[in-house]
Amino acid sequence: MSVSELPLFADGVSLNQKELLACQNIARALPETPSKARAALAGHRASNIRGRGMEFAEVRHYQSGDDVRTIDWRVTARTGKAHTKLFVEERERPVLLLLDLSHSLYFGSSLMLQAVQAAHVAATLGWRAVGHGDRLGALIACEQQHIELKPRSRQSAMLPLISAMQTVHQTQLDGMGSHVSEPEHIYRACLRLRRIAKPGSLIWIISDGSHFTPQCLQPLTELSRHCDIGALLITDPLRQGELPLPAQFQLPVKDGAQELVLNRASYNGWLTRQHAQQQGFIDMMRQLNARLRTISAAQPLNQQIGALR
Repeated sequence: MSVSELPLFADGVSLNQKELLACQNIARALPETPSKARAALAGHRASNIRGRGMEFAEVRHYQSGDDVRTIDWRVTARTGKAHTKLFVEERERPVLLLLDLSHSLYFGSSLMLQAVQAAHVAATLGWRAVGHGDRLGALIACEQQHIELKPRSRQSAMLPLISAMQTVHQTQLDGMGSHVSEPEHIYRACLRLRRIAKPGSLIWIISDGSHFTPQCLQPLTELSRHCDIGALLITDPLRQGELPLPAQFQLPVKDGAQELVLNRASYNGWLTRQHAQQQGFIDMMRQLNARLRTISAAQPLNQQIGALR
């Protein structure tokens, strides 16, 4: 199956497992990029290459020329002889997805909900990671819950991710009429991500940016010191001000806990708030030196491969 022949969603609202599996074809179509790590540098000395971590292997007697920073002082004290730790470079890079499935992404004016597109992006990046032999983990965040998937290798990582995305997505759909605003749930997700991300990890943030408050910057800044961060901003034409409004335009929406009925008179004020939230997210990613790309929910993902390069 070619990328252009990928099946579209069932209805733009539900998450179709066949589509998430088919995202593997989009991942295969992405161009190859050279690895930042060089296997020739593996060994027992510390590595300065951000992109792979150093994993403990064993302890042996200290030898002339060993880095004194790797001395195992506990074993040295217990045996009375100097011992040093040996490390090997990790061949499998941890890739972590922070997938935002907040209620604000359950909005779609053209082709699909932003949440559905976010799940397509997550699946594609996941297939890309396991295809490269990396270990894939995820943190799926919404107002009611956080689901953490520890990094795994190969196919054993993708099926739990697909299942978790479908579970959270359906929970969010079922609770659309009664959700309670939790403005700090993404901040808590950032704190949790800071605890679970190992040095050298690649982190992808997939979100519409609505809930990334200024306090999220601190944990993400700490992460950026020893991890690579990329971001995919999921947009919708109506939230971008890109669609002409009919004369009798009326649309019920939720802006946090507030229920609104948008019309031509109130649309501009709502749009200004959407832009401010989005710009705050963009500015935050720039401060982190994160690679930022924009993905629209108005087009199938296979037509936006350029944004994923």
